Amino acid sequence: MFEIKIDSAFWPEQSDPMNDRYLFVYTIRIVNIGDKPAQVMSRHWVITDGFGVTREVRGDGVVGLQPIVAPGESFEYSSTCPLSTPYGSMHGEYYCVDGDGGQFIADIPQFLLLAENVVH
Repeated sequence: MFEIKIDSAFWPEQSDPMNDRYLFVYTIRIVNIGDKPAQVMSRHWVITDGFGVTREVRGDGVVGLQPIVAPGESFEYSSTCPLSTPYGSMHGEYYCVDGDGGQFIADIPQFLLLAENVVH
């Protein structure tokens, strides 16, 4: 069983508000709070911009890996999300397998992407 912790931030140096390009960086920490090792096999993201336009992203693992996380341990990674608006949100799920081959879904709670102090 995984617990998901998230931090997100606006990345102004890589953004171009005059051309509707806002880049956000987020860091995910996947903590195994169960009693068996477990592996992240794939992911599903739902990304919504400030206009309510939603796109979905699916793929194997995270950042090119399918990490195995031992009980009491964690795996952390960072990635980015471009938006055409200065705010939006993300949520989703990881599809996982435990050490006995049992499948489970770890929900990724919704988090905000917010470019503060941006003049457009």
